[in-house]
Amino acid sequence: MQSPDDFNPPAGVPIEIEPGLTRILAPNPSPMTYRGTNTYLLGERQLAVIDPGPESAAHLRAILDALRPGQEISHIVVTHSHVDHSPLSRALARETGAPIVGFGDWQAGRSAVMQKLADEGLAGGGEGVDTGFHPDQVLGDGETLAGDGWSLRAVHTPGHYGNHISLAWGDALFCGDHVMGWASSLVSPPDGDLSDFMASCARLQRRDWRVFHAGHGAPIDDPAGRLDWLVAHRQGREAEILSRLAEGPDTAYGLATRIYTDTPPALLGAATRNVFAHLVDLTGKRRVTPHPHLSADARFSLA
Repeated sequence: MQSPDDFNPPAGVPIEIEPGLTRILAPNPSPMTYRGTNTYLLGERQLAVIDPGPESAAHLRAILDALRPGQEISHIVVTHSHVDHSPLSRALARETGAPIVGFGDWQAGRSAVMQKLADEGLAGGGEGVDTGFHPDQVLGDGETLAGDGWSLRAVHTPGHYGNHISLAWGDALFCGDHVMGWASSLVSPPDGDLSDFMASCARLQRRDWRVFHAGHGAPIDDPAGRLDWLVAHRQGREAEILSRLAEGPDTAYGLATRIYTDTPPALLGAATRNVFAHLVDLTGKRRVTPHPHLSADARFSLA
């Protein structure tokens, strides 16, 4: 697997990364998106565009300019409706007439506990939600989308986001933001649910994959190893939170400041969300108790 610093392709330039698959990097680098969003063009003549990316006239032009004579876009597939993945789907659909395909709208797949937190006023955090996302065609778990010389099978992988799907292309997987090689995936309630995230990891671990093509960063050429790392990382964070709570009750923010001691202040909000995701999961496991009730501002103690 490449180290993060080895991955720095120019934005807007189509790069063939394996036969029938081209990647174009969107011009949206940030601490949350790394070098930018990876947009994939799959096929030879009638292409599927996977994750067209953020609203960007330059990136729209880069996608259209990547088409060779005789090629056209037949499908626009979105892994999930964060603002760095889905908004450009609408402009691309207008330009090409291709349908937008996804698991469901921006609220689809949200767990009951996260829906309750959202109903109580917890707003999304992290990468931002594309509330205008409504696919023309719903692709459910296990369903297949086929085109000219390519076929994708949807694997519902909620956790990073409720409507997140990964897309199996033979023994390769377009894994969106569920797995990335440069960082652990953000799980930010109410958009993200850590219980779902761990279940999705376990599901992906049951198959032998050749490569993961992620939403950000380089291809992951040891998918099994990366999944093992992700699970161990989350288990380690859980143990750290429980250890801190053994010293006395605390809030998600208080725990984040004690655990993420090297995190820049600008990222402490994301760290707090991450800790809260663990606390929601631990509440569901009856290992911690929120006071007075489950919320982002609650104080938590060991059960």
